[in-house]
Amino acid sequence: MAVKIRLRRMGAKKAPFYRIVVADSRYPRDGRFIEEVGTYDPTKEPSAISVDTEKVKKWLSTGAQPTDTVKTILKKEGIL
Repeated sequence: MAVKIRLRRMGAKKAPFYRIVVADSRYPRDGRFIEEVGTYDPTKEPSAISVDTEKVKKWLSTGAQPTDTVKTILKKEGIL
């Protein structure tokens, strides 16, 4: 099972809000997921980011691969 840490889009049309989730790569973007590890709101200035560091580190140590966007967010937060 290929596990990814990726964004799940929430919110209304033209007002996106994202949840950072751990999901099997075979599931759709907004479909089933294993665990929620944070949130990302790009509509605020500056962007509002909250991440559960312990959960993310646990998933990274077990082999979960972050997507490019999530990798950038984690670098901003100082986790990677």
